[in-house]
Amino acid sequence: MASTLSLTKDTELNIIFVITFSLITLFSTNTYAQTPPSTDAEVYLISPLDGETVTNPVTVKFGLRGMGVAPAGIDRANTGHHHLIIDRDLPALDQPIPMDGNHKHFGGGQTEASIELSPGKHTLQLIMGDRTHIPHTPPVISKKITILVK
Repeated sequence: MASTLSLTKDTELNIIFVITFSLITLFSTNTYAQTPPSTDAEVYLISPLDGETVTNPVTVKFGLRGMGVAPAGIDRANTGHHHLIIDRDLPALDQPIPMDGNHKHFGGGQTEASIELSPGKHTLQLIMGDRTHIPHTPPVISKKITILVK
């Protein structure tokens, strides 16, 4: 014989409130899971060199030691993908790296890029992101370099 659960109106409202509050909390949180890199991870710019004068298109080659490169979306320990920061300071280290003209994503696992920059001085810096474009903890960041584009 089947039994039927009977709830009062107040109980139904409480259940709806708890479910709604839980969903709002789940989807409105600004904290993200961060991935640890290997302890000896290092990212660096192979080229151009700091202080170098270059012409367009600028070929930027990325270097990485102590961890591997994996495309965005791939969940593999001790891997990540490159992000190139152009003429900006580091983004928030606990959020996904922005995607705009100053934050180039290489989520396909690329290790070099050809970019166009306006004539003048520019800064370049690399930061590794995990499968969801969030910097590792601790972050794997290159030295910021300055180049001159003719």
